[in-house]
Amino acid sequence: MSGKIVNLSRVRKTRARDVERQRADANAAKFGCTKAERAADADAADKAARHLDSHKRESDPE
Repeated sequence: MSGKIVNLSRVRKTRARDVERQRADANAAKFGCTKAERAADADAADKAARHLDSHKRESDPE
């Protein structure tokens, strides 16, 4: 019985950390987007807003 002595608390914490890391990686792949994609989305939204504003009718303030 000359096995390695293991601290069970440390093993539990390491296992929990690994599970959380895997879950975080899965969420990043599922929901995450790159900085370039966010910038492209913001540019598209700005362009759509400008396009909509340019087609608004002017109202007479009578």
